[in-house]
Amino acid sequence: MAGQGTPATALLTKRKIAHSTHPYDVSPDAPNYGALVAAALGVPPERVFKSLVAEVDGALTVAVVPVTGELDLKALASAVGGKRAAMADRAVAERATGYVRGGISPLGQRRRLPTVLDSSALHHPTVYVSAGRRGLQLQLAPQDLLALTGATTAPLSAR
Repeated sequence: MAGQGTPATALLTKRKIAHSTHPYDVSPDAPNYGALVAAALGVPPERVFKSLVAEVDGALTVAVVPVTGELDLKALASAVGGKRAAMADRAVAERATGYVRGGISPLGQRRRLPTVLDSSALHHPTVYVSAGRRGLQLQLAPQDLLALTGATTAPLSAR
């Protein structure tokens, strides 16, 4: 696994959390990126989650939602007790997390941001999230993801 280490994988290793890494080759600019990642990994797309950084009442918040749906910004705002949510500027999201678009992981971020995990994740024994760089996914139990991020759960995905 030389060259595959990221802050996310380092955190999982340090905490001795069961996980596996899965490389894939999909262009980050491809339409329907998440579905292509799921297909490349050979897993159902509802088990692959994307990490999106939004601003809720001016505060950065991470939403972890299935690649099969879109983030419901009103649901995210409600989940964290806010009134308005909007997607964060790409540069702001990259600076706050330490990761680049297409590789933002909910784990090992430069600055730990409030995180909300779509409640559908709890229906799966394991889920896939970015490992912190394009072309690499992590597979782990949703309960471990919740514990490590301090996340709450809520229905966030608009299908």
